Amino acid sequence: MKSKNRFLMILSIIGPGIITANAGNDAGGVTTYSVVGAHYGYSMLWGMFAIAIGLAVVQEMNARMAVVTGKGLSDLIRERFGVKWAFFAMLVLLVANLGVCIGDFAGIAASLELFHISKYISIPILTALIWFILTRGNYSKAEKIFLFLTITFFGYFITAFLVKPNWSHVFVSIVKPQAKFDKNYFLVLIGMVGTTITPYMQFYLQSSVVDKGISIKEYKYEKADVYLGTIWAILTALVITVCTAETLYKAGISIDTAQDAASALGPLAGNYSFLLFAVGLFGASFLACCVIPLCTAYAVCEAFGFESGLDNKIKEAPVFFGLFLFMILVSAIIILIPNVSLINIILVTQQLAGVLCPVVLIFMIILVNDVEVMGSYVNTTVQNLIAKGTVLLIIMLTILAFGANFI
Repeated sequence: MKSKNRFLMILSIIGPGIITANAGNDAGGVTTYSVVGAHYGYSMLWGMFAIAIGLAVVQEMNARMAVVTGKGLSDLIRERFGVKWAFFAMLVLLVANLGVCIGDFAGIAASLELFHISKYISIPILTALIWFILTRGNYSKAEKIFLFLTITFFGYFITAFLVKPNWSHVFVSIVKPQAKFDKNYFLVLIGMVGTTITPYMQFYLQSSVVDKGISIKEYKYEKADVYLGTIWAILTALVITVCTAETLYKAGISIDTAQDAASALGPLAGNYSFLLFAVGLFGASFLACCVIPLCTAYAVCEAFGFESGLDNKIKEAPVFFGLFLFMILVSAIIILIPNVSLINIILVTQQLAGVLCPVVLIFMIILVNDVEVMGSYVNTTVQNLIAKGTVLLIIMLTILAFGANFI
């Protein structure tokens, strides 16, 4: 009976870590991993798993702060650093998240166009569906829908096995790097780091853990949720890379988007592979289109003391739901503009997200080591070493990325 109760406890807590990790594998993530496999085969897998260590530590810090303080990240930033820093962080987060959200709405449109469904039909219907999901229930119901969407990621796993890779070669590539440090390889590596550890993931995870009301006694289960989410996210990235490395890389086919990858898989690996990859792209994009506006609304409302949370009615939290509606409507409208080019919009906002990420992580490291905030739950020496190393890596890669644009 005791073991049954523990199992039910685990099931009731699991969610935020897995959802956050999967939301990170959005349309931009799927595109990045597809390009990594198609252009460079398995030569970048070592970097993927190095990044996973940093992601696991950062996400665990994030969840621990939520459980110990009962507050979201933006709320803690305002309290510890003041309104001006909070305003700066929220402004850049809003702009960066809007760009990512536009990219994910583009992912929804692209995935359904593979099935000959026009964006003028799919985008209005799914925009209304996203609004309905997030306003007709509570966090618990929304979380169940988000977890259900993670099932679509199995499409990548099945596709990876359908293309019949040499798994021993895959695993050797992880531990025995064969890096090709030319300019393009380096820039793709930077993109992989940027799409794996993103600012909005930190804000969403902490807010969702707080919204769920997880206590310190239950934290060991939430920690397991975070680590499980990290493992799942990296395995998803791995199988997406395998799908394109085994087919497009070997065939010498160059791609620029996940839509290109899905289309090219059909003739090379069969219609089932095409179907599963396209379904995975849709699930990834749709999940992110729910989570990113939600994360933005949580962060801004927490930073400035507005009522927030899906358990509220619209009239009880008008700013929270208004920000969410603003994000999805603007994203949908931009996608519906005829012949709109999203490349420049996505490029600029990705750069902003890359600049913001170290700032957010520095805030987190200071907060999680503050005894007044965390008490005895401050970071260990090893956790600080990995977290600070991750920040330095991202800063270095960001500087080099900007420098590479002028070479």
